Amino acid sequence: MKDLAGKHVVLGLTGGIACYKAAELCRALVKEGATVQVVMTAAAEQFITPVTLQALSQRPVYDSQWDAREPNNMPHINLSREADAILIAPCSADFMAKLLHGRADDLLSLMCLARPLDTVPLLLAPAMNREMWAHPATRRNVAQLTADGATVFDVGCGDQACGETGDGRMLESGELLDDVIAFFQPKLLAGQHVLVTAGPTYEAIDPVRGVTNRSSGKMGFAIARAAREAGAEVTLVAGPVHLATPRGVTRVDVQSARNMLAAAVECAPAASIFVATAAVADWRPAHPAEQKIKKDGSGAAPQLSFVENPDILATLAQSPRARSGALYCVGFAAESQDLLANAQAKRRRKGVPLLVGNIGPATFGQDDNALLLVDEFGTTDMARDAKLALARKLIAEIAARMKAGIK
Repeated sequence: MKDLAGKHVVLGLTGGIACYKAAELCRALVKEGATVQVVMTAAAEQFITPVTLQALSQRPVYDSQWDAREPNNMPHINLSREADAILIAPCSADFMAKLLHGRADDLLSLMCLARPLDTVPLLLAPAMNREMWAHPATRRNVAQLTADGATVFDVGCGDQACGETGDGRMLESGELLDDVIAFFQPKLLAGQHVLVTAGPTYEAIDPVRGVTNRSSGKMGFAIARAAREAGAEVTLVAGPVHLATPRGVTRVDVQSARNMLAAAVECAPAASIFVATAAVADWRPAHPAEQKIKKDGSGAAPQLSFVENPDILATLAQSPRARSGALYCVGFAAESQDLLANAQAKRRRKGVPLLVGNIGPATFGQDDNALLLVDEFGTTDMARDAKLALARKLIAEIAARMKAGIK
């Protein structure tokens, strides 16, 4: 199922060079399953043609409140009533000021004013010069529009068409797509702070070699994204992986198990939920060599001794905050066999209310997974699905357990 399947989005374009990004955004919304109705201001048509947006949306573009295609000559009513959201991207400083004062002198502003407030949310993607974005008038407008119920997305920072550099760029189409998808997700964890560990750890043998595992971090990153979509503040402690940080998530990069423990302990006091997704190395070399270990021609392998790494999940699960119920801990178990028995034993051993099991060799590096949820009442199977889909289901399970007071 595509994330925006069944959603109808009115995409409004106002005047600005960022209109070129709106073309890719329109295409991305359609690919994600949404139907898109484009409405353009006269200023927007100075930067991109309606023909382009019609081709990408597969629908006629509207640009006038006097459009004769509407039998009742009321496109501002008809178009807004059909929408699941109105997204203005780019939204210029001028158009934000117009919205603030309820002006309605073109189709797009008229439609925003006429929309049913309770059922058609207004999403704004600002785009302007850095000085315009920082101006006190714009800051006041953003604050008041937010207070009036609009959702004002962040702006990007970087090179601007005018030659200056700073805040005010419209977000890239992929970033805006993620924000729109997140907007439609139920806010099951609003007010919560979720701490997630993800990926493998790396335990050095010498300066160029180490012990690690095949975990890609994809499941943990999906959980961090899903938690953020659900309205939580999210901190992600990540081992060495090559994945982009989910939108709106604070990331802390670590290498070894001891690094990860230190970061988790430091972040835990602010968290209300801890999800230990990381595949932490159980052992590390006792005495890492200071220089690269070289072959000496004898054929003899170096002799390595190992010591056990600290248990991150158990450490946090046995902390006073976890024991008092202030920190809800969820563990992960990556097994190669006997998943149910091993997951049940690990849950009891770690002392956590919920343990999520999976078969490691079947999921490491993959985009999909299958999960087994184990708690004191029994087990729940989650059939193989995309990791993000499973992450959203897991977040819903965690939220339901917390609401019910299941410890």
